[in-house]
Amino acid sequence: MSSCCSNHATKIITGICPQCGESCKSVEHKTLYHQVKFPENQKISLDKYYFCSSEKCPVGYFSSTGHAISKQQLRTYQEIEDDKLCYCFDINADHYLSALTANNAETLKNFVIQKTKSGDCACDIKNPSGQCCLAKFKALERLASSSLVN
Repeated sequence: MSSCCSNHATKIITGICPQCGESCKSVEHKTLYHQVKFPENQKISLDKYYFCSSEKCPVGYFSSTGHAISKQQLRTYQEIEDDKLCYCFDINADHYLSALTANNAETLKNFVIQKTKSGDCACDIKNPSGQCCLAKFKALERLASSSLVN
């Protein structure tokens, strides 16, 4: 797999969002520079930053020293609002849920897996979390299957 979806050389650590209290994963500066709109991207310090993925929280990134960047200051703000699942190949949660319902989700997921294996993804800069989206596919599958059971 490409470097964006394989084990990161950089150790992921967690921090607590000062706004909502959620546990958040660290992100690399490369992700920040690509995600944060100008001129805010010029103000990014060398601190450790974390991405808050909570849908209800307005904070996108926060640093270990208290600097916060709102989700509205991110290039992908609208995509976050639209529940983007895969930022590299423009797949949102509704697309995948529809594919699950139509029993062709495997084709969609296999496309993403194949493109990831061939190095055609850029999760580390396109995804605001800096993380690979494949885990989100699995989480959505579990959520969909549990709602079918209930």
